[in-house]
Parts: sequence; C-alpha cells; structure tokens
Amino acid sequence: MPIHIAISRRVRPGCEAEFQAALREFFRVSFAHSGVWGASMLTPPPGSDSREYGILRTFAGETERDAFYESPMFKAWEERARTLTEGEPVYRQLHGLEAWFRAPRNPPPRWKMAVATLLGVYPVSLLIGVVLSPALRQLPLALNLFVVSAIIVGLLTWVVMPLVARLLHGWLNPQPQTKERNA
Repeated sequence: MPIHIAISRRVRPGCEAEFQAALREFFRVSFAHSGVWGASMLTPPPGSDSREYGILRTFAGETERDAFYESPMFKAWEERARTLTEGEPVYRQLHGLEAWFRAPRNPPPRWKMAVATLLGVYPVSLLIGVVLSPALRQLPLALNLFVVSAIIVGLLTWVVMPLVARLLHGWLNPQPQTKERNA
C-alpha cells in the first residue's frame, strides 16, 4: 500500500527561487530511487508573505520510504536544504481522509472519488442504523447524530476507506493503455 509523506519547510528570505530550483533538481534525481512513486512541491500563493513550502512524496511502501530517507542521496539533499531553510523540516505521514485518493500520478476524477466514498459510507451507515439504532434512539437527537457521525468518520478514516481505496485502486487509478501498432 502506498505511503504518502507531507513535509513542510520555511525557506530563508531571498532564497525562494534557489530553493525551488534545488528542489526540482532533487525531485529529478530522487525518482531514480526504487519505490519513489511521486513528489510534488507546494508553493506559497503569489503575493503572500509566507515562506512555507510543502513537499508531498509518495512511496511504494514502508521499506522504500525508510530506504529513501536513509540514502546518501537524501542525506546530501538535507545538507543542501539546510543552507536554504530555517528551522527543522516537519514530516507527517498522511493517513485517512487526506490519503484516500492520493495517486502516484494523477488523482482520479471527482465522480470516481464520490462513488468510492458512497461505497464506503452507505454500508457503514446501514450497519449503524440496523445495529445501533435501537440504543441510540434513547439519546437526544443532537447527541444521537453526533455519536453516529463520530462512528462513521472513525470507521471510514481507519478501516473502510483505506480498504475501499485498495480494492478499487485499479479503477480509481487506471494505468495508461499503450496502443500496439500492426507490423
């Protein structure tokens, strides 16, 4: 199962263009590392005072992620990046909602994400309605809906949507078809 990492860095004033160029070059080199499925740079909006840059990186799995971050190539990048940034980078593995539909290349169309989400929400809400409804009817409506919503969100985030995304991966992220030529 793919692993998605979000990294944020604060770039030193006046080093923004140099950081972007260095990061683009590092992206190019890093794609040769086994198990790196993708990377994206998130820049502050034009005219913003922010110097926070984001990096989204996707790996084939934990082993590939760990090998990448232990590699000499990454250690060299870290040394270079430290000259252009302030403070320590913040690394966060994406889970649940933010990672359900993160694809190595292009995200699936919205309608496919909506169908996949419906396929996750419907059985969970049906199960809760059948199993817990009698007990929840005793609660005031606002509390009843809060409990139901919390259960649905929890199950979707940690159980159902990761499973749905894995089961529908080929449909959500089809591989480009190559056309064969007749010889």
